[in-house]
Amino acid sequence: MIYLDLFLGFLKVGCFAFGGAYGAIPLIRDVVLSYGWLNDEMLTYMIAVSESTPGPIMVNLATYIGSSQAGFPGAVIATLAVVLPSFMIILLVTALLKTVLKNRYVQAVLRGLKPCVIGIVLATGIYMVFGNCFGAVAELSFHMQSVIITVVLAAAMIGYRHIAKKKLSPILLIVLSAVVGIAVYGV
Repeated sequence: MIYLDLFLGFLKVGCFAFGGAYGAIPLIRDVVLSYGWLNDEMLTYMIAVSESTPGPIMVNLATYIGSSQAGFPGAVIATLAVVLPSFMIILLVTALLKTVLKNRYVQAVLRGLKPCVIGIVLATGIYMVFGNCFGAVAELSFHMQSVIITVVLAAAMIGYRHIAKKKLSPILLIVLSAVVGIAVYGV
């Protein structure tokens, strides 16, 4: 019976909790107190703990309460119940989106947006490079260390492309920028 109570209680939380974790706390409090799983003081402590641990508050609370009431199976049931509504909604949206993406008008809009997004990303990158290398427009200054890092990274990208005949991995580029940053600025 506890398994069914955990499932129905947290399914209710998952279905009707809107507005993020903090908007869900009153509903979680109502469900937990109505079933008598925790008292108000203990629930307040568990909300604080759930905020400080990785993951969504609702999932953390469901896992803890399920575990405290029915062990590992209770934790699994409560966690699945709280995420099931969101999971089903995402599946539905994905299925609908898949058919919508095949529409030729939607494809035309997406093809038109692609160069715009590329332009926005490129403009942001250029703005960041010039802002770091030469300072703000009002107080134009020259930051030698930033220029050195930018030149080294650009040379590494271009050199790698010519030598290896493929693009430099973004992960490798991030690691290289960290190493060059440490070398230029020191630790």
